[in-house]
Amino acid sequence: MKNIVIFGAPGSGKGTQSDLMIEKYGFNHISTGDVLRSEIKNGTELGKTAKGFIDNGQLIPDELMIDILASVYDSFGKEHKGVIFDGFPRTIPQAEALKKMLAERGHKVAAMIELDVPEDELMTRLVKRGQESGRSDDNAETIKKRLDVYHNQTAPLIEWYKAEGIHHHINGLGELPRIFGDICSVIDAL
Repeated sequence: MKNIVIFGAPGSGKGTQSDLMIEKYGFNHISTGDVLRSEIKNGTELGKTAKGFIDNGQLIPDELMIDILASVYDSFGKEHKGVIFDGFPRTIPQAEALKKMLAERGHKVAAMIELDVPEDELMTRLVKRGQESGRSDDNAETIKKRLDVYHNQTAPLIEWYKAEGIHHHINGLGELPRIFGDICSVIDAL
């Protein structure tokens, strides 16, 4: 079982690369963004609470996210090829909580794959995505807030995963097949 944390700033290509990994390796996928958007769309209590945080460019509280993730993770059953965690963890306490949640099930994160993309390119990608998809959180003001949150709260995870010995840096700028090839090299070596 190969549980993977796909990591990078908003717009770094986590969703695109996750789709390719799912197709090639048969992994399950937990995108916290997709899970939360679904809850919001369905108007659940969780969705309403989450929407308040998201609309202000803030992160969802840890306890709430771990409960959601544990529930989704357990829904895959005991025998699966692995799970891609996309958009989680975003803070060191979340990484510690994820490690604990997986350990309670006899599992672990096999690799943290960081997609590194320069900020000017992230802004370009996210503004374009917002125009194409109509996602309300892909506008210049909210994007800037999300990138600030990423740099201040999320980027320290890189050092945490380096200390765990499972961090893998990928240049997320360039042609999609080359980026995916670099990711496959990491996964195949696990």
